[in-house]
Amino acid sequence: MTDFVVAIPARYAASRLPGKPLRLLGGEPMVLHVARRALQAGAGEVWVATDDQRIADALSGLGEVKVAMTAASHASGTDRLAECARIAGWADDTVVVNLQGDEPFAPAAGIRAVAAALVEGSAPMSTLATPVEDAHTLFDPNVVKLVRNVRNEAMYFSRAPIAWHRDGFARSREILPEGHQWLRHIGIYGYRAGFLQQFASMPPGALEQVESLEQLRVLEAGYPIAVAISPEPFPPGIDTPEDLQRAETLLQAMAAR
Repeated sequence: MTDFVVAIPARYAASRLPGKPLRLLGGEPMVLHVARRALQAGAGEVWVATDDQRIADALSGLGEVKVAMTAASHASGTDRLAECARIAGWADDTVVVNLQGDEPFAPAAGIRAVAAALVEGSAPMSTLATPVEDAHTLFDPNVVKLVRNVRNEAMYFSRAPIAWHRDGFARSREILPEGHQWLRHIGIYGYRAGFLQQFASMPPGALEQVESLEQLRVLEAGYPIAVAISPEPFPPGIDTPEDLQRAETLLQAMAAR
């Protein structure tokens, strides 16, 4: 199995769900669920990079998890993880998986897959995708879509429905046309610690600012991103109170199995 570490950015402030890492899911803070997923995946180290002591305190009972207290001024999770990597003292060739702090159902196989995609390919960064299953998801601007080339590297990420099926969508936008598989981006990333520092030092790109998608900075700078298909279902993360309610229902269903 690929050797890797997991870093979880967990900022307290969130515009749509303030205090998100501490929101209760199954009676426990969400960040605890995410950290356990990282441990279950077999990470050599699991770090939570946060700017709030309350989040650090919530993790105190999970001795295997380390906390990096990072600056509150970071503009992105990537910047926060770059500081975490410096605090942790990781060598430049360390494989780092960036697991978002709002992914309490991230499957262990998916976490391992993003690390493997980085190590097995030549791109300096990797991520995951999963097939889009319905037209509503494809046209939802809150769901990021991507297209990839024959080398399984990302060509573009967008909030728009790409690729645009000219004839099929001319007939209807209520169902997915046959003959093409659309991909939903899963916001988990793998990179070497050295490239993480390089990524964080890049200026924001024009496309990144238009789409509000940080990964476009890497493509604009000319670097490829390897894209693997998640080997297991990877439920969407939690961004809103409605998402949290659905997550609670899912957790109860999983406990009842």
